[in-house]
Amino acid sequence: MSEFFTSAPTVLLAVLGAYMLGALPLADQISRRSGVDIFSVGSGLAGAANVRKKVGAWPGVVVLIGDLGKGALAVLFAGLVGIEGPWIIVPAAAAIVGHWYSVFSGFRGGDGMSVLGGVTIALFSVYGGVAVIVGLLVASGGQRLSYGTAIGVVFSYAALVMAAVAYEVDVVPVLGVGGLTAMVLARSGVGHMHRRHAEDWDDEAAELADGDGSIQA
Repeated sequence: MSEFFTSAPTVLLAVLGAYMLGALPLADQISRRSGVDIFSVGSGLAGAANVRKKVGAWPGVVVLIGDLGKGALAVLFAGLVGIEGPWIIVPAAAAIVGHWYSVFSGFRGGDGMSVLGGVTIALFSVYGGVAVIVGLLVASGGQRLSYGTAIGVVFSYAALVMAAVAYEVDVVPVLGVGGLTAMVLARSGVGHMHRRHAEDWDDEAAELADGDGSIQA
């Protein structure tokens, strides 16, 4: 118990630093430079996929690399301040939460999938990089699917698990990334459902408005 209280300030520092890194509003700022409010177009998410679709391919690539960097830097920062072992997942989660609810953009953000990719690369180096590449390839192939990016994340984690089994990688961080993956996918799914419900309401409202206009005419 005494060790926990001794390490608590270090964990808190790592969490705060990771949150601030995750909260850096790259997608928002890059989109605004092109005259686009990324929260008002497409999926309404400040992420690489939405930027690519609504701003352009190169801005999307820049955001992707930047968000990967945010996740990786959060893990590296946590290591520098002395966080190690299973505790490293805590600041990693904080970086994702920072991306979800950025203090710099009105507590709005993206799904955090690219940030998760950066965390994976920082924790597993080559294996993590390969897993992220697998996920990106799958997501790229499924661009027209509603859940294309989420499917890519699933394949990415599956590739990481296979590498862990094949090369006897420590199972604890693999399970930790699995928890982060579930967290990101759950939020993505809930957000997708909310957006669909909002679109359905908008369609119904438009139909009612058209009906009223026809009756009045």
